[in-house]
Amino acid sequence: MLSTRFQAHKSRFLNQWHARAATRTRAQARGFVSAPEPRTIGSFARGRQLIAGNLLFSGNLIEAPDAETLWDVATPDQDFARELHGFAWMDDLAAVGDIRARTTAQRWLWGWIDQFGKGRGIGWTPDLTGRRLIRWINHALFLLRGTEHDKSDVFYRSLVEQTNFLSRRWQGAAPGLPRFEALTGLIYAGLSIEGQEALADPAIKALARECDTQIDEQGGLPTRNPEELLQVFTLLTWAAAALSDAGRGTPKAHMAAIERIAPTLRTLRHADGGLARFHGGGRGPEGWLDHALSTAKVKTTQPDGLSMGYARLSAGRTSVIIDASPPPGGAASVNAHASTLAFELTSGRRPLVVNCGSGASFGAEWRRAGRATPSHSGLSLGGFSSARLSPPDRYAGQEALIECPTDVPVEISTLADGTCFQGGHNGYVAGFGLTHARTLELTYDGRAVAGEDMLLAMDDAEKRQFDRQMDAVKLKGIPFEIRFHLHPDVDATLDLGGAAISMALKSGEIWVFRHDGTHKLSLEPSVYLERNRLKPRASLQILLSGRTITHATRVRWSLSKAQETAIGVRDLSLDDPYDDQD
Repeated sequence: MLSTRFQAHKSRFLNQWHARAATRTRAQARGFVSAPEPRTIGSFARGRQLIAGNLLFSGNLIEAPDAETLWDVATPDQDFARELHGFAWMDDLAAVGDIRARTTAQRWLWGWIDQFGKGRGIGWTPDLTGRRLIRWINHALFLLRGTEHDKSDVFYRSLVEQTNFLSRRWQGAAPGLPRFEALTGLIYAGLSIEGQEALADPAIKALARECDTQIDEQGGLPTRNPEELLQVFTLLTWAAAALSDAGRGTPKAHMAAIERIAPTLRTLRHADGGLARFHGGGRGPEGWLDHALSTAKVKTTQPDGLSMGYARLSAGRTSVIIDASPPPGGAASVNAHASTLAFELTSGRRPLVVNCGSGASFGAEWRRAGRATPSHSGLSLGGFSSARLSPPDRYAGQEALIECPTDVPVEISTLADGTCFQGGHNGYVAGFGLTHARTLELTYDGRAVAGEDMLLAMDDAEKRQFDRQMDAVKLKGIPFEIRFHLHPDVDATLDLGGAAISMALKSGEIWVFRHDGTHKLSLEPSVYLERNRLKPRASLQILLSGRTITHATRVRWSLSKAQETAIGVRDLSLDDPYDDQD
């Protein structure tokens, strides 16, 4: 812990030292080599809210309609401040694009230069500086229209100073998304600003090296965060477009990374265009994924198997995405979730089964809760997660009972009437002697999913471990829960008798959940965690609970879509998917 704090303090010191050194440069840009072309996508609605003084960042809302600039507002936490200094909100103001939006953007930008332009403040980190430079260059024509000559000189000078800082400090950015942001910002600036061309070549080569080291053969990142992968992909396509506009070639490693990532993102794309929400990632901004894929013009498809450790089943209007690998390890484990074998299901434009998501924007307790297995649509045993969570988020007393899954065998096969996923993990073996195995079968028309969850003691050593745990609970059995978290827009009702749950989507579709009747079925409260919300959204979860008392426990369940017929609604789940099984 002391070493980590020392490294963080050292990094802050170096950032400040290099920032102040960079702002003492005598170099002065006269303008752009060519007119920058905006490539970022903003939200018109969020832009209007910003103009009105409603500042919603990192789960916090500050109403400041009378504030002259953003920088007069007291920020509630560091994440809020980082979002301000990154200037991604400039995309939203540019999306509005009228005079009020422009004057607001100009006031806030030159306010930043006045207060922080000489190397002060939280914004002088390589990743935030790269993010900020991209926005300033993207929206330069929007920002400079109607400004006086002396103000434009201040703007260009600040661009040069930030570019010089990045050229000195990009290596201080953490590997992964922060470093991709820093290098893309440096490439943008080097190619766009007069007199900075010499800084572009080292950054272009460095970005190509990062593509080789950070993007694996499956087109994934070590963090296995789908939304982070989309952000990296977008940065790489922006950098490639900037190189093309400047008449420069894109390195082979750079283009190869784009070609690897694109099919992986298609695998992680639900039927409604949003991303699967795993390992701290959200769905992505509306339309961003499809726009990025369209811009890249990569037509290759992912070969059979896993993509960044995820499996996908899709048919008709239904997509199912499953976490089919161990949680990320090493430095990438900081935001890892204990979600192995959890899944999400989307029907058409409507998410049905989801994970709770990342609670990081709502504080430490919500962050820890969002990372645990019970916050995912999977199986938890004995009240524990399927994997240890890295400090400081370990659950007291669980360290001896759980281990991160190290063995996650997976098979995807074709059936007579659909496709089948089979997987297992050993996260509960150390504590309970039990392997969790999950089977998901999706019919070719996408109207039904048959599922089976099993807890198995596979060999004599595991059976002895299970027997010891049974003795500890006086043979009462080890409790387990299988959860299916529902999107907040789903209206769910427990049918009379408690044998099934009906779920109505806003599209008018009705889905029905049934199980084999051997365990308790209930409908319980849940939450849906989204980064740009003030508080968690209330939702529901289907809960199948029971106790495992033998070396092999099996739970079978189904999700199926009700079908309109001439005589009314026929419930497909009444056609028992287990009739042909033992």
